[in-house]
Amino acid sequence: MRPYRIGAGAGYAGDRIDPAVALAEHGRLDALVFECLAERTIALAQLRRRADPAQGYDPLLAARLRAVLPACLANGTTIVTNMGAANPLAAGQAALAVARELGLPRLRVAVVLGDDVLDWVRRNDAPLLDSTDTARSLDDRMISANAYLGADALLPALAAKADVIITGRVADPSLFLAPLMHHFGWATDDWALLGKGLAVGHLLECAAQVSGGYLADPGRVEVPDLHRVGFPLAEVEADGGAVITKLPGTGGRVDRLSCTAQLLYEVEDPAAYLQADVTGDFSHVCLTERGDDRVRVEGASGCARPQQLKVSLGYSDGFIGEGQISYAGPGARARGELALEILRQRLADERLLPSLSGLEHRAELIGVNAMHGPARGADREPYEVRVRLAVRCASRAQAERVGQEVEALYLNGPAAGGGVTQSVREVVAVASTLIPREAVRTRVELLEFSR
Repeated sequence: MRPYRIGAGAGYAGDRIDPAVALAEHGRLDALVFECLAERTIALAQLRRRADPAQGYDPLLAARLRAVLPACLANGTTIVTNMGAANPLAAGQAALAVARELGLPRLRVAVVLGDDVLDWVRRNDAPLLDSTDTARSLDDRMISANAYLGADALLPALAAKADVIITGRVADPSLFLAPLMHHFGWATDDWALLGKGLAVGHLLECAAQVSGGYLADPGRVEVPDLHRVGFPLAEVEADGGAVITKLPGTGGRVDRLSCTAQLLYEVEDPAAYLQADVTGDFSHVCLTERGDDRVRVEGASGCARPQQLKVSLGYSDGFIGEGQISYAGPGARARGELALEILRQRLADERLLPSLSGLEHRAELIGVNAMHGPARGADREPYEVRVRLAVRCASRAQAERVGQEVEALYLNGPAAGGGVTQSVREVVAVASTLIPREAVRTRVELLEFSR
């Protein structure tokens, strides 16, 4: 059996589209996976759905499908994606609309449902991880509760021979593991094989992170042509052995360093990587370079999957009000520090700012101490600095007042301030819990058309 070729079309919601197009057109892929959900993304999508019931899926879904659908259909490449976010059914309808717009002859879309467990969490008041509280403590602030589904939820969609499979929350590597399980016939309890497939999915899930993105450190770690970095693909064999590579002529690098960095990414215990499908064991993984931009991955394994599924809870946690102003030239730092002191004193005086005094805040100089605090950069005398004040507020009105206070430094602060910006953002925080597998019921709905 020839190797199964599976590529990464996105590693996050805002990722580039052109590397995915290159894979779709020239990668000879069996499957192209778009992994676009971070921890807070689905809660933000739920807010969009509340505002408009027809929304709630990834805003770039149509653009991505418009770019890759013709090549994927022509080449027999299955698209798998979690761009359904908080509204997978609407995303499925949007996919059909793109196909009609492009004049494609047909399209079969499988929508995987069942990850939304908000009602169950509210009824059962599940305990929160890393906390003594329970979900009930979030009260009416809770926006979403989505279980991390495993590959088994996608297998019926693959069996239905869908051209596009759209999900909501699915464990990131499971998006890659499911096509491998379907193609090779791996059993849902063959832990050793599933562990190998999990390693492949984990290496690919962040797209360019395994092909040179997030790795460059000029003078120490060189990554060529990052402006056209190639997204990765894997050539996977029936026994779970795989080669990680990228398209010839694209930028970036695939080698032991890039693969090691991604293999360890977000893995607390390499011998017990808890995932929805299997508890992965990466402690004996061997990475061997097999030519330019080709790394052989062997040695992964696994044992029985956890009895519970992780659930990500999104909840509203107030607002952040922010204001910024710049100072440049001789004495820029001293003027910036004076601006910060003015802001601190006003925040501390309830007579001046009764709505903001005493609130949690950060006041810092970007370019001096914004990243690592006052202990760093103490001896620097920069040519320019940027003052930033950010305050956590209970209401939008309070948050708007923060930027106004910074803008007032134009006429009520140090000399020669300029370039004021103001912003307010709602804070969507994330908590986690575990629920029994039997609490989650998944199903697949097929949407299709043909001319």
